[in-house]
Amino acid sequence: MRISINRLKKYIALTQSPEEIAALLTQSGLEVEGIEEFVSIPGGLEGIVIGEVLTCIKHPDADKLSLTTVDIGADEPSQIVCGAPNVAAGQKVLVATVGATLYPTEGDAFTIKKAKIRGQASEGMICAEDEMGIGTSHAGIMVLDTDLPNGTPASQIIPVTHDHILEIGLTPNRADAASHLGVARDLKALLGKELCIDSSPEIKKEAEGPKISVNVENSTDCPRYAGVTITDLKVGPSPQWLQDFLRSLDLEPINNVVDITNYILHDLGQPLHAFDAAQISEGKVIVKKLPKDSKFVTLDEKERKLSGEELMICDSKGGMCIAGIFGGIGSGVTENTTSIFLESAYFSPDVIRKGAQYHGLKTDASFRFERGTDPNMPVYALKQAVKLLQEIAGGKVASDIIDIYPQPVADFEIDVEYGHINRLIGKKIAPTEVKSILESLEIQVENETEQGFKAIVKPYRVDVTREADIIEEI
Repeated sequence: MRISINRLKKYIALTQSPEEIAALLTQSGLEVEGIEEFVSIPGGLEGIVIGEVLTCIKHPDADKLSLTTVDIGADEPSQIVCGAPNVAAGQKVLVATVGATLYPTEGDAFTIKKAKIRGQASEGMICAEDEMGIGTSHAGIMVLDTDLPNGTPASQIIPVTHDHILEIGLTPNRADAASHLGVARDLKALLGKELCIDSSPEIKKEAEGPKISVNVENSTDCPRYAGVTITDLKVGPSPQWLQDFLRSLDLEPINNVVDITNYILHDLGQPLHAFDAAQISEGKVIVKKLPKDSKFVTLDEKERKLSGEELMICDSKGGMCIAGIFGGIGSGVTENTTSIFLESAYFSPDVIRKGAQYHGLKTDASFRFERGTDPNMPVYALKQAVKLLQEIAGGKVASDIIDIYPQPVADFEIDVEYGHINRLIGKKIAPTEVKSILESLEIQVENETEQGFKAIVKPYRVDVTREADIIEEI
């Protein structure tokens, strides 16, 4: 599991180095197996500066080359031979200086050296987008509209994200830590600092859209199902910050709607699924099982025979999604989608685990659902996603939030004796310290006596259900 330190810093004030954070997490049971430096643009645009083309004439010995002098903020202008058809005097451009290494979009990296091109000295390179690895265009050099002084580093006009990524070997019992929020909770307890968590935004219906109803026929396997309809969406590329975040986690950006669902999954640990509302037959969402050997085509265009035991999200015609595992080919978001029904649910870990194993499908969603997600998270995560859909994709809320939760999952209540704590740990720990430790882990201490207390544990801690688990946390 990959965790961005930049994102962790949004949750908690961290001053420690990546190596120190890794050591802390490893000591707490979240083993960091590696640290990787992430730069959104390979090479970070080091050695590339803003320049101004002072003169541009035809190369005396090559029809398709130009001979330019460029002010790059040095004592003297640089002479650069350029093959771009659009180079001209007066342009502001990006120049890779001698010694800079370029990482093109296609092909191998190369280092700029002083050279002679058709008999003329060339000290640097005026760059196109693809030559710097920031785009795919090779139609000509990149011409800037800027008043920044010549010699200014390119990173001041083209933002470059620098981050460190922790690779955590998550054990199956630590489902609560399968997100940036979960890891931040451990750091909160380790460092004695407070978490900064975004407040839950108010979501109000603001437009008319497709009418979607939800019927949960199987509440045993789906104890909670929430959703909302969003309309007036403009599906397109995500903003750079979101693309950079996903790429730092080894995820390829797809479009703003899908990228937002992936962002929420990795940030909060709550998988979401977006259905194209226009593809939901009769506007009915039904959570149920389908008969054995029913055929269903998943997003990878494979036709699968159902076992009859997996939970399905259906419409009036049939399956749209293998719940918590993989979407269907017919209901996914495309560039033509304008309205979606956004799902946020809590599924039984057992039904997801069996379905994923039967179909040989291991997805980021199933990884979390089969270990146990937080039943109190679906609506909060839904609201955070809606806020982003409004900001990034122009979406408008077209329904109230549906939240079907007939039997809320209760907190775990665990009786704990101080004598057992001291015996199992092998050291006497003062009751005040025990209470402080547990409260830092968001475990409440109630009904305190000289002998012990009752611990109240939120259900996202699926690994803390017995007295021995409480003692292990201490």
